[in-house]
Amino acid sequence: MITSEEAARVLAEADLLHSAEEVSAMLDTMAAEITAKLADKSPLVLCVMTGGVIVTGHLLTRLGFPLEQDYLHATRYRGATSGSKTITWLHKPETALAGRHILLVDDILDEGYTLREICHWCRDQGAASVNVAVLADKQHERRVEGIHRDFSAIELADRYVFGFGMDYKEYWRNANGIYAVKGL
Repeated sequence: MITSEEAARVLAEADLLHSAEEVSAMLDTMAAEITAKLADKSPLVLCVMTGGVIVTGHLLTRLGFPLEQDYLHATRYRGATSGSKTITWLHKPETALAGRHILLVDDILDEGYTLREICHWCRDQGAASVNVAVLADKQHERRVEGIHRDFSAIELADRYVFGFGMDYKEYWRNANGIYAVKGL
């Protein structure tokens, strides 16, 4: 854990990769792509907590078709900067998934362990389809097999990023833009 003073220093020194206005425009584009694919499916949108809460909130206001919304919370990090290969379920959706078209919304697709396991779980619950929407798709060679995103607003270089739902050691999910830690 870090202090709020250290978190403030990290933001002050960070590189701004995408401003709030740029993120907003990219979310508009992603919402149009989601609408084209899912508007007639009455999807169940599942926010992947905690990182997905900001993205989901902004995205839902851009989806002008009937949908239901719930959330889930599965993690492999538990506040750390690297995680184990297994996930821990903190909350499963209350809404039944059987026969439903699912849209998972998360902040970032990095290595993909958590999202891959969530997708498998949704399919095991009988979902008719599972689509993954992420704000950011980090570009690197560490992605696990068996996971991809269907919708993404931004492709990012392999840096330690935060803001708009993504955190720096549990801080700055609320940063209005996407930042990269200086030197990382």
